[in-house]
Amino acid sequence: MKKLLAVAAVGFLLVLLAACGSGSDEESGGDGDQSKLAKLKESGTVTVGFANEEPYAYQDGGELKGAAVDIAQAAFKEMGIENVKGKLADFSQLIPGLNAGKFDVITAGMAINPDRCKNADFAEPSMMYGEGLIVPKGNPMDLHSYEDIAEKGATVSIMQGATEIEYVQKMGVKESQVQTASDIPATFSAVASGRADATTGTEMTVKMALESSGNDKLEFVSDFKQPEIEGIPSYGAAAFHKDADELRKAYNEALAKLKKDGTVKELLEKNGFSAENNSVPEDITAEGVCSGEQY
Repeated sequence: MKKLLAVAAVGFLLVLLAACGSGSDEESGGDGDQSKLAKLKESGTVTVGFANEEPYAYQDGGELKGAAVDIAQAAFKEMGIENVKGKLADFSQLIPGLNAGKFDVITAGMAINPDRCKNADFAEPSMMYGEGLIVPKGNPMDLHSYEDIAEKGATVSIMQGATEIEYVQKMGVKESQVQTASDIPATFSAVASGRADATTGTEMTVKMALESSGNDKLEFVSDFKQPEIEGIPSYGAAAFHKDADELRKAYNEALAKLKKDGTVKELLEKNGFSAENNSVPEDITAEGVCSGEQY
């Protein structure tokens, strides 16, 4: 009798464990995010993380705008997901927020790089861009490159989490010369107040941010020398959770259609980019950049 009870107990335990396992697979979608993709299609809404960086992704009068946003909206619409809900975060908190489940995707024109690829899976790149430099009016330290910043001992304010922190250090700028700030306006404030000698970011970001700020104490360095280092030019793309393979693949399929029919180029131009200079070459892929082969 005791043996029969023991066998019955073991059997019940196995059934219970199997049931629990089945429920877990169903909840996660089995192969990662099949159910997540279905859920987003059913709800018709996707939540995106952005960092308020014009012209990539920013808020204007409560409306989410920017090249990265417009491209993402078009891709999700192609997938049958009409509504894009934005959640603002500091740039450095976008990937942590993605992994914490605060948003479904990042649409911030974030540059793909091998380090970021360890913590998020990038869609295929949708834009290409270089770097820009902002200095006090009249450029008193005569800064025209990252090498100039290094050689002249200038201090540079850079947005937290931005790739430019790595770039300037690769060009010889010491860690002690680098200040970090929460966003682009904060870096401008540092330069305008004299707490920093310069700020740098992606070319279109700093150029357009300066134009819209109306700050007459600063100027854009028009003859800035692009650094010849890995990661430049940069390739911006949407980023997904590492368990969201099905969602990312569906997004890539939609994006490929939009590239082929010219929609992506139109959206880049609409946001102040050049369809010729900022479009991604056909041979550049997220996998190639992540692996370091195209970085």
